[in-house]
Amino acid sequence: MSARRNILKSLKKLVEESPADQTEALLLTEDSALTRFTPGSIHQNVAERNQTLFLRAAMGKQVALVTTNILEPSSLQSTREKAVSLARFLPSNPDFVSLPRPKAIARVKTFHENIRRLNPGKKVKAAQEMMSLAKEKGASLSGSFSHGMVEVAVLNSLGVEAYQHYSDLCLHVIAQNDLGSGYASFVSRDPDELQIESLAQSALSKLSAARPVEIPPGEYEVLLEPEAVHEFLGFMGYLGFHALAVQEGRSFLGNHFGEKLLDEKVTIYDDGLDPRGLQVPFDFEGMPKQKVVFFDNGVVGNITYDSLTAGRDQKESTGHALMPPGTEGPIPVNLFMQEGASSLEEMVRGIKKGLYVTRFHYTNAVEPMKAVITGMTRDGTFWIEGGEVSYPVKNLRFTESVLKALSRVKAISRDRKICTPGSVYGRRFITGTVAPALQIEGFSFSGVSSL
Repeated sequence: MSARRNILKSLKKLVEESPADQTEALLLTEDSALTRFTPGSIHQNVAERNQTLFLRAAMGKQVALVTTNILEPSSLQSTREKAVSLARFLPSNPDFVSLPRPKAIARVKTFHENIRRLNPGKKVKAAQEMMSLAKEKGASLSGSFSHGMVEVAVLNSLGVEAYQHYSDLCLHVIAQNDLGSGYASFVSRDPDELQIESLAQSALSKLSAARPVEIPPGEYEVLLEPEAVHEFLGFMGYLGFHALAVQEGRSFLGNHFGEKLLDEKVTIYDDGLDPRGLQVPFDFEGMPKQKVVFFDNGVVGNITYDSLTAGRDQKESTGHALMPPGTEGPIPVNLFMQEGASSLEEMVRGIKKGLYVTRFHYTNAVEPMKAVITGMTRDGTFWIEGGEVSYPVKNLRFTESVLKALSRVKAISRDRKICTPGSVYGRRFITGTVAPALQIEGFSFSGVSSL
């Protein structure tokens, strides 16, 4: 608690003594470690600790942002002077109304002390245990194991004062043999939830003793595991669920608010306070996270806002400001798809002929306004026939509208999984998407991989 008080005290003084009309200070402290391993060795053990101050100063509608990781008192004053000076000379931003005013923030636990016990030796031991399990099955295992501690503090001259301490770990593994590969992942804020053996077995279960068969491109019924669904939800959030995309006329939601676009079984929302995900109580402007429902039983609902986009629409922020400069808009990062009533086994039994997909990669947008994306299957693609997983198939390229696919949902799994991207690049702030598995009646594959 003393560290928290010292951080807030120092930022408060910086803000209160600012000559700008409005001032905001965001301090991000990152303590991040990464271990990577291949079948032959632990080939990388790196760690980094950094503190970054983002200082925003507003003179009327002239707003400047300055960033520094030199935090001595004299440097902080210099940074503030630079921000104020820049604000005086920058052109006005007609959309800027004000920095946000304080609101009550929910108290949630996002830090587990046991993260401090997760050192390089324990991570190497976990990797070696998984590689031994793979070797027993005639396979090899590679992957990345990242963990960290993050502190976020936000203060502004209107009274916002927010602080949160986070812990996180994410482990991604790929199992391989001469015929194919399998994938599994884990993410949590609590290291005690990690089950090394079950994670390795999950990746190994996707390996087959048969050589993959090539099937022609076309439209197939599919079963998508949560990792594949997570890819869909992430693109939907990035392309269309936030106010900036709507305001700029590039969101697939367009003018369809209140219309039914997806199957009635599909409900998609963002909720930073749901304990079934990776909780985040406030955004990078210190605004409390609000639950925002994008599709309610297939019907288009609401979108996310930060203070700038909210000002344009005369709305209030929903607590979705990203890390500065935040030019991509208030993209939701705590996405959920509502669970259904089926199991994976039941969905497989319901498919006469189709494909089982573990995950996608190299995914990109093709037609953002129609939510059309393309990508490849990876690490476990199988042919289903007569309600049974029959044999592995070569990876396929898909080109499909997410809206179209989610309008053809036949079943949704009752179990959901927290998914997160495979690597930690840039600044550390781990978030997760909670996704079920989906059975979709028709899904378009446009090509076949040579691999």
